[in-house]
Amino acid sequence: MTTEFSYTVRDKAGKEITGTLEADNADVLAGKLSQMGYTVVAIDEIKQSLGKKEIRIFGAKKVESHEIVIFTRQFATMINAGLPLIKCLSILAQQTESTSLSDIIAECQKDVEAGHSLSDALAKHPKVFQRLYVAMVRAGELGGMLDDVLLRIANQLEREEEIRHKIKSALTYPIAIGAITLMLMGLMIFFVVPKFAAMFAQMGGSLPAFTQFLVNISHFATGIGGLILVIVIIGLVIAFRRFKATDTGRYTIDRIKLKMPIVGVLFHKNALSKFSRTLGTLLSSGVPILGALEITGETTGNMVVTKTLEDVRESVKEGETIAKPLSQSKVFPPMVTQMIAIGEETGALDVMLSKVSDFYDSEVNSAVDSLTSMLEPVMMVVLGGGVGTIVVGLYLPIFRVITMIK
Repeated sequence: MTTEFSYTVRDKAGKEITGTLEADNADVLAGKLSQMGYTVVAIDEIKQSLGKKEIRIFGAKKVESHEIVIFTRQFATMINAGLPLIKCLSILAQQTESTSLSDIIAECQKDVEAGHSLSDALAKHPKVFQRLYVAMVRAGELGGMLDDVLLRIANQLEREEEIRHKIKSALTYPIAIGAITLMLMGLMIFFVVPKFAAMFAQMGGSLPAFTQFLVNISHFATGIGGLILVIVIIGLVIAFRRFKATDTGRYTIDRIKLKMPIVGVLFHKNALSKFSRTLGTLLSSGVPILGALEITGETTGNMVVTKTLEDVRESVKEGETIAKPLSQSKVFPPMVTQMIAIGEETGALDVMLSKVSDFYDSEVNSAVDSLTSMLEPVMMVVLGGGVGTIVVGLYLPIFRVITMIK
């Protein structure tokens, strides 16, 4: 059984490096560190309680994307300044605010100290460092430009986070208005309508057709029908999630998203932006074209685009250009395929893809702004119309009640 030790060593330049590593005993660890070219200063065994281990296993939180961006930028700065890789990881593990990310960085440090490459160490944590991230780091290691690649990764993640945040912000308002509308209508159906119905029943006489319709809905919702409706909705949600988890389901849903009115254009432009930005970043980082197409297809977030890129990859294997199979797809507009064709002819494909990405980033921003300005009045009409309809339906019998009182 291995034991975890903390150690302090000095490299050939005399710089002091600290970290943690697992070994059978202190002597084995000292020998390993000496083989790596370090001079051992101190080795201490780390004694961990059971409770502390349980907290680490069950209390881990999700690593946020902005935390990965900060880590990547700091990592690039340290590498560019000439700090050793292990020293960079040690510093980042200590200063990172996220406990979960700090633990992961520490584990990566151990793997690097054990002789693994940085990309292999990051690949052991796919939920934090996606395949795109790992592939670019591997290309940076092979090309000797790790700091430059890390900066490109940080820029890529920042732009994706910015667009994602903008889309979420645009959708937050209509979703909130929709939720408020449903809540108010539910409260009126469950609590207000029954009281009005009881009052009308005491007065006697018949209700207007629309008011009677609201009363019937209230009786249905507050009785066994409401329970059945809830069960049906839960069943549909579960069935939808299972269908979405399949390849066929994801492809069908993504295809519908691209063809939806109003928001379909936004989804389409966002997918094109992510495709061009990802593929361009991978190619500029030195990733081979076939590997770049495969990774891009896995990270587009839309199965329709992914399927198209699978066909493109097969065509490229057979000696075709990227632009030709893309031009045969309805997903990619002529402007995109023509710019890619020019980029292939001139040998500046990554530059052209960057220009396409910039164009569609601005298109997404414009589409989000237009969507927000259009949805705000529409949702206000929906809110006022939904609640107002119920209010009007309840007050229609007022005139009949006044006549009955007279």
